[in-house]
Amino acid sequence: MEELDPLLHQPLRTQLVAFLAGAGEQTFSDLKRQLGVSDGNLDAHLKKLLAADYVAVRKESGNGRPQSFFVLTPRGLAALNDYVRALQRLLPLAGSSDALPAGLPGRRLAAD
Repeated sequence: MEELDPLLHQPLRTQLVAFLAGAGEQTFSDLKRQLGVSDGNLDAHLKKLLAADYVAVRKESGNGRPQSFFVLTPRGLAALNDYVRALQRLLPLAGSSDALPAGLPGRRLAAD
């Protein structure tokens, strides 16, 4: 069976990496607002992604509070692409009603 990246298999980390892939560099506050999570929850997940080099951080201090900007690294993008491909290989063929389990919408039962 296909092995999924355990780091990305956690739903919030999947959302975080996917969001960064589409949105580009984001502040901690922007990520928190977009994902609807607490400071502590986001911080814990970002630390794991930073340790794996899936995400990079840039700190900027100017007028007022320092800001942290997070961006998906090339390694993180590759991991996300691999994760999505692994999920696709585990799924039934797209558009094939014969691949759906019996009783699901789109699948005709033998008695039909």
